[in-house]
Amino acid sequence: MNNLIKGQVFCLGDNIDTDQIIPAKHLVYKTNDPEERKLYGKYALSGLPKGGTFVSEGEYKSPFNIILAGKNFGCGSSREHAPLALKEAGVDVVIAKSFARIFYRNSVDGGFFPPMEYKTTPIFKTGDQAEVDLENSLLKNVRTGETVELGELGFIKEIIKAGDIFSYAKQKGFMK
Repeated sequence: MNNLIKGQVFCLGDNIDTDQIIPAKHLVYKTNDPEERKLYGKYALSGLPKGGTFVSEGEYKSPFNIILAGKNFGCGSSREHAPLALKEAGVDVVIAKSFARIFYRNSVDGGFFPPMEYKTTPIFKTGDQAEVDLENSLLKNVRTGETVELGELGFIKEIIKAGDIFSYAKQKGFMK
């Protein structure tokens, strides 16, 4: 896991639910088949109301690797495919005011990306360039120069770095 994530931001509002992240009609693909797994990326955030396009037609990856959202990101069902879909689309970090607990845990346990929280609302537009410093828990808007503190990741950083909760547990000697 890189301690400095740079890229384009995709901005979302409050209460983005798991059916907006990956609609149920796209839960038919095998996650252990690389050709089918990439379809989760293709359809990531395809359940959003019309507005911005996260993944362009015919693509499997998004140009946006940083998601900035409001409160209660990932609410709805306990769909483990939601963080998988975002990761397959190329997301490196999701930053929100708050997360639905199950989405947060699925993101961490699967080792998909660090879910980070902010206290002071950062000012971004979709397409802005950002830098996320995981070591110092900072988010910088390259366009404006504004820097906002993020919540500390603590040991969650170790789980993401290990690859998932099971790899972390093996590294720590909790399981064989």
